[in-house]
Amino acid sequence: MGVFIVVVGLEESARGFWEQFYGPNIGYVQQQYEIYKKDPEAVEPSIREIFEKYGSPEKLNQQNIENSTNIATPNAPSNFDVKKLTSALKLVEAIRRYGHLEADIYPVYQHKDPMSHEIDPETYGITEEDLRNMPANWLWEQSPAGVENGLDVYNTLKKYYTGTITFEYDHVNNDEERKWLFDLIESGNARLELSKEERIQLLERLAHVEGFELFLQKTFVGQKRFSIQGLEMMVPMLDELVNFGNQDNVEDIMMGMAHRGRLSVLAHVLGKPIDKIFSEFHHSSDKELIPSDESSRKINYGWTGDVKYHFGAQRIVKNGDHTTRVTLAHNPSHLEFVNPIVEGLARAAQDDRSKAGYPERDVDKAFSVLIHGDAAFIGEGVVAETLNLSGLPGYHTGGTVHIIANNLLGYTTDREDGRSTRYASDMAKGFEIPIIRVNADDPISCMSAIKIAYEYRKKFKKDFLIDLVGYRRYGHNEMDEPRTTQPLLYKEIDNRPSVTYVYAASLEKNGYINEGDIKQITDKVEQEFREIYNSMIENDSVDSEPTPMPSVLRNGLNKFETGVELESLRKLNKDLLKRPEGFKGFKKTERILKRREDALEEGNKADWGTGEALAYASILKDGIPIRIAGQDTERGTFAHRHMVLYDVETGEKYCPLHGIEDAKATFEIRNSPLSEVAVLGFEYGYSIQSPETLVIWEAQFGDFANVAQVMFDQFISSARAKWGDKSNLVMLLPHGFEGQGPEHSSARLERFLQMAAENNWIIAYPTSSAQFFHLIRRQAKLGGEDVARPLVVMTPKSSMIRNPRMASEAAEFTDVKFKSLRNQPNFAISKDAKRLLIGTGKIMVDIEETMDGSSENYDWLRIVRLEQIYPFPQKELEEIINELPNLEEIVWVQEEPRNMGAWDFVDDYVRPLLKDGQKIRYIGRPDRSAPAVGLPNVHKFEQNQIIQQAINPEGGKSSARN
Repeated sequence: MGVFIVVVGLEESARGFWEQFYGPNIGYVQQQYEIYKKDPEAVEPSIREIFEKYGSPEKLNQQNIENSTNIATPNAPSNFDVKKLTSALKLVEAIRRYGHLEADIYPVYQHKDPMSHEIDPETYGITEEDLRNMPANWLWEQSPAGVENGLDVYNTLKKYYTGTITFEYDHVNNDEERKWLFDLIESGNARLELSKEERIQLLERLAHVEGFELFLQKTFVGQKRFSIQGLEMMVPMLDELVNFGNQDNVEDIMMGMAHRGRLSVLAHVLGKPIDKIFSEFHHSSDKELIPSDESSRKINYGWTGDVKYHFGAQRIVKNGDHTTRVTLAHNPSHLEFVNPIVEGLARAAQDDRSKAGYPERDVDKAFSVLIHGDAAFIGEGVVAETLNLSGLPGYHTGGTVHIIANNLLGYTTDREDGRSTRYASDMAKGFEIPIIRVNADDPISCMSAIKIAYEYRKKFKKDFLIDLVGYRRYGHNEMDEPRTTQPLLYKEIDNRPSVTYVYAASLEKNGYINEGDIKQITDKVEQEFREIYNSMIENDSVDSEPTPMPSVLRNGLNKFETGVELESLRKLNKDLLKRPEGFKGFKKTERILKRREDALEEGNKADWGTGEALAYASILKDGIPIRIAGQDTERGTFAHRHMVLYDVETGEKYCPLHGIEDAKATFEIRNSPLSEVAVLGFEYGYSIQSPETLVIWEAQFGDFANVAQVMFDQFISSARAKWGDKSNLVMLLPHGFEGQGPEHSSARLERFLQMAAENNWIIAYPTSSAQFFHLIRRQAKLGGEDVARPLVVMTPKSSMIRNPRMASEAAEFTDVKFKSLRNQPNFAISKDAKRLLIGTGKIMVDIEETMDGSSENYDWLRIVRLEQIYPFPQKELEEIINELPNLEEIVWVQEEPRNMGAWDFVDDYVRPLLKDGQKIRYIGRPDRSAPAVGLPNVHKFEQNQIIQQAINPEGGKSSARN
């Protein structure tokens, strides 16, 4: 917003504008215009903008000039200096841009910024008298009634921009959005006017929020709760968002927040029964309390549980026949990592996946609300990654309402040590998100801010941020002593009345309530909580044993039939080669895809790319939607997928899976931004909200998953045990040692196995296109079932994707299921074997290749591939061992270093199966700190050593140090 916006309001016509100048000002303006004609940059920017808007000043005749020296008009004083006008214009513009620097947004004033010279008239060489002598419409086109001169303009705009609510939106580049905000603020309509009844209701709500916290503080002394005190207004603000959404027939409101104030939000916004919260402070086993409010439901608990301030909940809000579901996502102590999960929940709630093609989306069906910490918002990179998703086609959710719960501290860290920006919210400017900062002790301003945020999101389908500036009444938690590290701040906080009493004093002063009313309100609230507490049934027993995991998770996965009739597969394969009329694809790519046409005919095989495409096509025919996303996923990192094609002449995109004639559900494939943690979190959230959808995230290389470790640790691997969340999310992690160095070799299989327990997920390493076909089809069938769980897949990289040994005959897609243990292809099964060789993945294919070229007799050897590592197929392996009466040893072979890969994991399962005289040994690389060597020649030497040891009767005595 520049001076231009102000100048356009001076008059409709150029003549009307220039006629406002009299006397010596005419000469000055004309002189400046002559300079401007020769070099526009030689005049002051404000004057240059006037000339650009109104052109040449009118050359009034001398008589007019002489007359003007003696005749004053009601619009302008005759002796006015045009330099004063340009200075005043700069001052007015500065108020709009920099008024936030003097805004009254800090309830505790230690953090209040000093007066800014940016909005001081003296900075611009003008006085109050100068301003008083200027007509208001010179400086402000839409000045309201009662604003008659420049001083009135100055004082009114300062009120709008430097009060308890202030605005920053100059970084928003869209003219329509800026004008909407500009008009709202400067029309005086940004601040709500509440009725007497509404003001009293707001006071009662605040008293209830504070009373809840005070009761917990007195009743459960010293227990952690991360209270909302100092930011109590967050609850009425969220109440209002829910009301707005419900009135607009929004179906879902998805919320995410860290632990600060979470119990209050659960109690007041989500309707979690107060007695249930009390029982959790008592550590009782009471998990069967019936919610006192029937609209509150789905307070989930897994079998291991979690602390009370990490749980989420759902609530149904009714408005006539319409209901709105409000969801607060579960969130552990990793603060902002819930952000992309909530966005995924919202996107899934907006998508219609019932028809072929991309999903049809209605962003008005659902919206998201994210509550951030001030230190975490700027400090945790996942926030920036999530904000970057907001405008992308595959991740846009129609705008999120962000609230920074700003308590001025990060644990014990002051802001000058916690961020390099002035405000915690400054990062949002890079994403052109408008920002409101509001004093949390001014309830009316807070309610005004939330209405603006909602209306902006509704109109522009974009994010909006409110920096709710308050404080923290106690330490980081109630067992912490904050006066150790912030003694001066807490001296102010200790002497600061709560917002309830600040607001009550304001209402009393203005005659809305009487003296003593606030005490009646607070006494009533305390009595309410006391009655709930006293009416609870005492239960001092605590379960000594944890709740076991659901029995359904202990069942096997073999019940799912995944084969598809051959003719159906052929029809799907044919459909994949269809193109829109006139579509001209890239010839090289089309030739590659054309080779798939006869893949299912006798004598041919379907490679990895074909098997994957057929898996997705058959799943769509079954009516199961699919969403797959990741970096470069449309083509595939290794140029094998080609699921989005481009017309070489028009650039138009086409997805072959949208040409499936029998598809009964959507197929959405998206290239993601260069992000792992936010994108994976988004897809996980999508899978939670839409359990019937097969949601797939693919890492560009498997080790990219390292960046998303928090998502794996805190959510995907353990969410069901902690909170009862179900997901059948698929993670494709390219893995395999090809001599390309330590990076991009290992997907860190060992890390996923280390987290494997209680059948929390499936970890697989398929080595054929048919195996992958059945694995993915089985996972799709798990969707929406109690047996559902995530799937981690070690997928092949370039050399293996194109290896013909990964291809499968047509019969392998039709008559069989996924095999957790698979006999080594092209190798005879010997009942007289003395060694049972077991391994996973690429090394087993390398062994197959080596043995095919050998004339050796391998009757002494039996080889199986472990294709599902977890849940471990111990029973199937035991059956194989029992078939081998001469077995002397079981040898585990892997290409990963000994301290990585699957060795340490499988050893625990295999060793108990050994019989007298049998032993288990490891063949592979020794312990190492880096996953792989950096030189291709060294890699090839080591790989060959491992293979030779594995297939040699004397194997295990080489320099590999087994």
